[in-house]
Amino acid sequence: MSLLPPAIADSASGEPRKVGVEIEFAGVGPIQAARLVEMTFGGTVEQHSAHRLSVTDTPWGTFHVELDSKYVHPDETLLERMRETDGQPPGMGDHLRASLHSRTREWLGDMVAGLVPTEIVCPPLPWHELERVDELFDALRRHGAEGTDASLMYGFGLHLNAEIPAADVGSILAHLRAYLILADWLRHQIVVDVTRDVLPHTRPFHADYANKVLAPDYAPSLDTLIDDYLIANPTRNRELDLLPLFAWLRPDHPNPVLREALIKPRPTYHYRLPNASLSDPEWGASVEWNRWVEVERLAADPVHLAERSAAYLEHLAQPTLNRWLDSLRHWMHH
Repeated sequence: MSLLPPAIADSASGEPRKVGVEIEFAGVGPIQAARLVEMTFGGTVEQHSAHRLSVTDTPWGTFHVELDSKYVHPDETLLERMRETDGQPPGMGDHLRASLHSRTREWLGDMVAGLVPTEIVCPPLPWHELERVDELFDALRRHGAEGTDASLMYGFGLHLNAEIPAADVGSILAHLRAYLILADWLRHQIVVDVTRDVLPHTRPFHADYANKVLAPDYAPSLDTLIDDYLIANPTRNRELDLLPLFAWLRPDHPNPVLREALIKPRPTYHYRLPNASLSDPEWGASVEWNRWVEVERLAADPVHLAERSAAYLEHLAQPTLNRWLDSLRHWMHH
C-alpha cells in the first residue's frame, strides 16, 4: 500500500517526521521475534533476561522485544537495592535473593507466555519508510504470529507514535479536535475487535470532554489544555493518549499521573486504537498510518475543522450515530 503523506511532512528541524510502531501478538516468543527482526533488518540481538531482548545497530536504531508484562521481568530497582548494602559488596544472602527473584520472574514468564503477548517496539523511523515495518509483519505471519482476531482472549493492538509537527498549543489543539471528530470513522474503518473494545486500553473520550474541546470559544493556553485533559482523562487508557506528549512538554508538571513509570515522555501523538490484524495479509503499519493521516489533514485545514467541529457538536446535542457516520463517510470521499 502506498503511504499517504501527512499534511506537514517535516519536523521543526526540517527532517522528515518520524513514527514509532508498537505491535502485540502471540504465537512467536520474544527470542524468535528478536531473531526475525535481525533477519529482516540486520543488527545484533542482545538478551537482557529470559523474556526481554533488544536488537541493536539496525538502520534506525534499537528494537525492543519482550513479553508485555512487567511481572515476568526482573525488577531492576529491587535488584539494585539488593546490591547496595551500606556501601559493602553484596553477601551470599543477597546473591541468593537476587537469583531467586530472577528465576521466579523467568518461571512466571514461561507459564504465561501463551496468554501475555510478545511486544515489539520499533525505533522511530521516517514516515516514508513505514512500509519497511510491514516486511517484519510479513515475517511474523510466516512464522506463525497470531494477531487480535485469532482468539477472543487476544486484545492485541498496534500503536503508532507519530512525531508532532509542532509543539505549540494551536497545533496540538487542532490535532485533538480532528481526532475527536474522526474517532467514530476510525473505529468503523478499523472494526475495533470486541475484546479490545471491552478492555479499558482504548476507551473513547467522554462526550462532555469533546463538547468542551470543540467549543468555538475554547482557546486554552498550553498549561490549561494539559490541566483540562488531566481532569477529564487521568489515565493512559485512551484511544489517543496525550500523556507522553504532555509529560515531555511539561516535565515538572505537579500531577503524579504524568510521572507514572509506564508513561515515557516523548514528542509524539500516541495513537492506540488499531487492532493487530496479522491474519490479514493486506494489513500493516501502512494501512493504519494512512488512516491516521486523515486526522492530520483535517487538523491542518482550519476551515473544514471549524465546520466539522460545529457539526459534531450538533451531533452530540442530538445523538444520531448512523447519520453522523454517513456524514463522516461523505467527507472522507469528497
